[in-house]
Amino acid sequence: MPEPAPLAAPSRDPLPAATNGRAGTDVASPSALRREILVHLRQLGPTSPDTLASALGASRTGVLQQLHALEDTGLVSHAAEKHGVGRPRHLYDVTPDAQQLFPTDYGGFASGLLKAIEAVGGDDLVEQVFAARRRQIGDRTRRRMAERLPAGASLEDRVRVLATLQDEAGYLAEAIIGEDGTIRLREHNCAIDKIARRSHAPCDAELALFQEILGPGVTRESHIASGDRCCTYRIEPTRPD
Repeated sequence: MPEPAPLAAPSRDPLPAATNGRAGTDVASPSALRREILVHLRQLGPTSPDTLASALGASRTGVLQQLHALEDTGLVSHAAEKHGVGRPRHLYDVTPDAQQLFPTDYGGFASGLLKAIEAVGGDDLVEQVFAARRRQIGDRTRRRMAERLPAGASLEDRVRVLATLQDEAGYLAEAIIGEDGTIRLREHNCAIDKIARRSHAPCDAELALFQEILGPGVTRESHIASGDRCCTYRIEPTRPD
């Protein structure tokens, strides 16, 4: 169900792995120096370019160049601080946007949260939680589909748009229309794999969600959490009684 490189030019990709040594003007790449700067600022807070250069073994010019590049992307900001007579010094710090570059453990947190829900209320409470989540996601999905589709859109088009929404949520999803007209929605990735392997509730909720959106003719043919390479749903048109 949907929810939810090196800092080269610079980008908003995750922080690259640390280099063997400290950043230096002769041996460190710009991406490695940017990483050192971000980690240092995250750990110690507002810091001047001079202090950064000294701590990282880099030139002040090189540090300033990377600070400006990071500031252009919104990952770093600076503020002026007066200290006696003379010109104020500039202190740089990471912005909230930089948090996405540092390690996270959302999967571990979600898995632990599910375990806590089980401990409090057992399987019944887990299923209630995922049913509530399904209703929330269902409302959002129907709204987004209505924004992208005309009234009376065909089942094929509805499946294509739903697959696009699932793909945007990280499921590597696609709509497959066979030569015989068979319609399938396939997900090549499970964006909540840790949770799905611990409890059947999220997978049951996803199937129920697809049935609510596309009709009762949705059946699951393959299942990542059961050991398959993908989750595949076959969609049959709903026939009037």
